[in-house]
Amino acid sequence: MVRLLLSWVLNCFALFFVMKLVPGLQVDQFRDLFLATLVLGLLNALLRPIVLLFTLPVTILTLGLFTLVINGAMFYLAAHLVEGFRVTGFGTAFVAALLYSLFSFALNMVFQTKKG
Repeated sequence: MVRLLLSWVLNCFALFFVMKLVPGLQVDQFRDLFLATLVLGLLNALLRPIVLLFTLPVTILTLGLFTLVINGAMFYLAAHLVEGFRVTGFGTAFVAALLYSLFSFALNMVFQTKKG
């Protein structure tokens, strides 16, 4: 449970950094930032695997690059689900999703806790 909470907090920081770097990405309040991170996590855990399965032929043809488009779509969908979280277009969502993935990965690697 502590690992999950730590990961969520780190992802909140990642989204905050991305919000500061990418024009067209806006969060009204910190509450919306926390909610957007939660929604992104749920979408990536529940919906993304299904979408990846259905788009597997395209993903194979593009040598995996289509997963970047799927990540952007998850980001864009999260912006539609969270009222105070706005993305101006799909291009913004694509770049934001790419940076979010990189920051999230880096932060989770730096602050990872060992099991046991």
